Amino acid sequence: MEIAENAALVVVDVQQGFEEEAYWGPRDNPEADRNIAELIDTWQATGRPVVFVRHDSTERDSPLREGHPGNAFKKYVEERRGRGAGPELFLTKSVNSAFYGAPDLDAWLREAGIRQFVVAGIQTNMCAETTARMGGNLGYEVFFALDATYTFDGVGPWGWKLSARELSRATAVTLHGGGFASVVRSEELVAAAK
Repeated sequence: MEIAENAALVVVDVQQGFEEEAYWGPRDNPEADRNIAELIDTWQATGRPVVFVRHDSTERDSPLREGHPGNAFKKYVEERRGRGAGPELFLTKSVNSAFYGAPDLDAWLREAGIRQFVVAGIQTNMCAETTARMGGNLGYEVFFALDATYTFDGVGPWGWKLSARELSRATAVTLHGGGFASVVRSEELVAAAK
């Protein structure tokens, strides 16, 4: 795998509200936060651009709503903001895709000549996946760092239930098999970016 000198890292919704297990339920991938931090450190140390995305939920009871402590980035992310040698973007959104946030992610990437980016963050099968899918549809080369994401058990129509692990696997199969993104491990990205 080749990581461009200007490949961006898009860190999606790594917010304190996702620690509220009573609201979200069981999660997968306990190593995700460590992997996200390592990706941020690598991108910042190599002067590559980092995009920090925050979800400002419009739902009244969401731990991610504005004005609630859960809206803030997790401490390890907040401590890393503004510390890189490369460009940085902070954007907010209220829907699943970071491409429907403010400021405009697509415009920022194109203006900087960025054609490749990595997705990491929360939730694997929601905002991280949607951002990766849209990036693929817009013509970007997208790498999805599966082990630098996590999600929660889910319930669908007719009472169907999938575990967080099953949902993450479904995301990996859909993104990779569907040609939206290359699903990779964070250690591969770190090695390629150094």
